[in-house]
Amino acid sequence: MLTLSDHILDITENSIRAGAKLIEISIDEDSENDLLTIEIKDDGHGMNPDAVQKVVDPFYTTKTVRRVGLGLPLLKDAAERSGGTFQLKSQENYGTTVKATFGLRHLDRQPLGAIINIIIILIISNSDIDFFYKHRHNDRRFEMDTREIRKEIEDIPVNHPEIIKYIRGTMEEGLREIEPEA
Repeated sequence: MLTLSDHILDITENSIRAGAKLIEISIDEDSENDLLTIEIKDDGHGMNPDAVQKVVDPFYTTKTVRRVGLGLPLLKDAAERSGGTFQLKSQENYGTTVKATFGLRHLDRQPLGAIINIIIILIISNSDIDFFYKHRHNDRRFEMDTREIRKEIEDIPVNHPEIIKYIRGTMEEGLREIEPEA
């Protein structure tokens, strides 16, 4: 995984496989404390305490197509290499929260990558799931919530090309507005 967006996609796909109907993706850039925090929270079926302990082992996976599960171990390693931390909280029938912090300006921190493209891919591919995306840079904030979009578009599918074009434009503008000033 070359970018943090790749990690976000991988973890979000785990949430989808866990039956989540709402997935919250939060990115917090805190220049003052030199921290970048990524948190992904879902309302999926969650994990029992034994699985929570095993899930950061690359040789543990619940997938049947391969015998290794590298997503969470790679995210944990990426966070720790940049001076950050990794947390996983999960409860059966209540969902899972994955939180990783990174040194914002650390030399070994992976770039964020194409986060807009990742969110768009997730919405197009999973039109029956709601996504709440929140991105904060110091005191500036951008939010996009498919539940709110659904209220406005009524019976038009959220993955309709015109709606996707609108979401992309909104995200591009919103993220541009919260970028640090040069």
